Amino acid sequence: MEYEILELGDYTLQSGAVLNNAFLAYKTYGTLNAEKNNVILYPTALGDTHRSNEWLIGEGMALDPNKYFIMVPNLLGNGLSSSPSNMEIPSDKNSFPLITIYDNVRIQHHLMMYKLGIKKIALVTGWSLGAMQAFEWGAAYPNMVQRIAPFNGTAKTWPHTYAFFEGVKAPLETDDTVTSLRTVGRIYAGWGLSHAFYRNSCYKELGYDSLDEFIAGFWEQNFLALDPCNLLAMIRTGQHADISNNPLYKGDFNQALQSIKAQACIMPGKTDLYFTHDDSMYEADHMPNACIHPIDSIWGHFAGRGIHQPDISFINDALNNLLSN
Repeated sequence: MEYEILELGDYTLQSGAVLNNAFLAYKTYGTLNAEKNNVILYPTALGDTHRSNEWLIGEGMALDPNKYFIMVPNLLGNGLSSSPSNMEIPSDKNSFPLITIYDNVRIQHHLMMYKLGIKKIALVTGWSLGAMQAFEWGAAYPNMVQRIAPFNGTAKTWPHTYAFFEGVKAPLETDDTVTSLRTVGRIYAGWGLSHAFYRNSCYKELGYDSLDEFIAGFWEQNFLALDPCNLLAMIRTGQHADISNNPLYKGDFNQALQSIKAQACIMPGKTDLYFTHDDSMYEADHMPNACIHPIDSIWGHFAGRGIHQPDISFINDALNNLLSN
């Protein structure tokens, strides 16, 4: 296989449910040095696999495998790690239990500490739900993480985004798989990119001649490629994200933010409709070592998706600057 598997056995989740024969799929790039201090953790987002993250990894990039040991863990529920589509009864399909961001990060910590012997992480970065995992790492393991760089993501799911997730869950809870996935794609079409993106017909830069062609060819096809039970599981993970919703902080969100010791470069998209600039400003104001570095782009949430070169350059430059400090 092109990736590795960490077998976890019967794993007790944050909810108290047991995920039988659980496993984490992960991919590494580069070589771990003798001091084990060149580690970058780059978790995946909703619907993504490690391959989706490779646009930001490469020679001459900030995440250069010639310099760093880059670990990309696959989100539970994405079809490679434990997911509704690859588990057996009683954890398969719609019986798959709720997996939290905290669950994902605890499992990643187990991989780092107990399989690889890594005690310090130079950087945790990620997009969307990957960004949420970066925040979770900073709060859950503040003495282990030196830097975090979340882009297009927040430390918790704020109420407006929770409501959005409710909307996309609804069609997935029906029995018509194809129709539900097409519907989810059309809902996301109005949220993933900004008003200005559509007003300026920027979809033509992606090879689509009309708006209808873009909605069908980009958004619908993107979601038709996913397993609906996997997608629903990942949406539930995103909906319940909150770095304070765990035994460490017992719901005290501000305390959780204040406990993040890492140097933090937070990159909200100025036109992101899911994870807003205002929400990121609030979070940064409550963190001791954070700066806000907004992505000035009309590509909305997808400014962090690796499909628009100016946004790629912006994120890469910000990571280079953070890693140089």
